[in-house]
Amino acid sequence: MRLGAAEFRFTTSADGDFAPPPSFDDDGLAQRRRIIADFPWTWLRQVHGVDAVVVTEPGAHKGAAVDAAVAVVPNAPVAVVTADCAPIVLVDDDGGSVAVVHAGWRGLTSGVMAAAVNAMRANGAGVIRAALGPCIHAECYEFVGDDLDVVVERFGPDVRGVTKAGTAALDLPAAVRVALGELGVELAFDADACTSCTPGYWSHRARGDKERQATVAWLA
Repeated sequence: MRLGAAEFRFTTSADGDFAPPPSFDDDGLAQRRRIIADFPWTWLRQVHGVDAVVVTEPGAHKGAAVDAAVAVVPNAPVAVVTADCAPIVLVDDDGGSVAVVHAGWRGLTSGVMAAAVNAMRANGAGVIRAALGPCIHAECYEFVGDDLDVVVERFGPDVRGVTKAGTAALDLPAAVRVALGELGVELAFDADACTSCTPGYWSHRARGDKERQATVAWLA
C-alpha cells in the first residue's frame, strides 16, 4: 500500500510470524522481512512506553526499547509488531519522514502518538496523514474498572464501548482517532479489521497467540 511518498504493509497470519525470537535474530524471520521490504529493518523492543527514535540510516536503532520509530531517509523500513494493540503509520505529505507507532491503551494515554508526531515535526514534517492497521475492536475488548475510567477521562466518552456479550469495553480505534485529531493528523486509511474476530490475524487476548503481525513502512 502507498500513502504519499511512503510504502507500508500490514501483514496477516498468512505472511507468517513476525514476533522477534529471544535472540532477536532468526533466519526465517529475516526471510519474511526481506519478502516485504528487502532493506535492513528497524524493529523495536516494544515496552508500552512513550519514546520514539529517529532513523537516519537503514537498520539504525534496531532493538531499541521504544514504541515508535521515525525514518527520515529512503529505504529504511521501520516496524512494529502487534496482536491486538493498534499499529499506526504516519506519513509526512512532503515526503521527508514516515513513522510507525505501537499503541496500546497505556501508550496512547501516556502520549506515544504525540512523541512520534513531534519527532516528525522536529524533522521538518508539515501535513501528516495516518493509516490505522488491524487491532482489537470494542465488540471483543472487555475493559472495565479504573483502567477504562483513565482512558475515558483522557479521550472522552466515545471510547467507551460495549462487547458482543453486553459488557463494558474499550473502543481502541476511537481512542486512536481522538489522539490523531488532537495532533492535527488526518486518518487517511483504516484497515477496519478486528484482530480478535476477523480470520487471518493473531490475537493475544482472544486466543493467547504468541505470534505477531508486522506493520512496516518506508520512504520509497
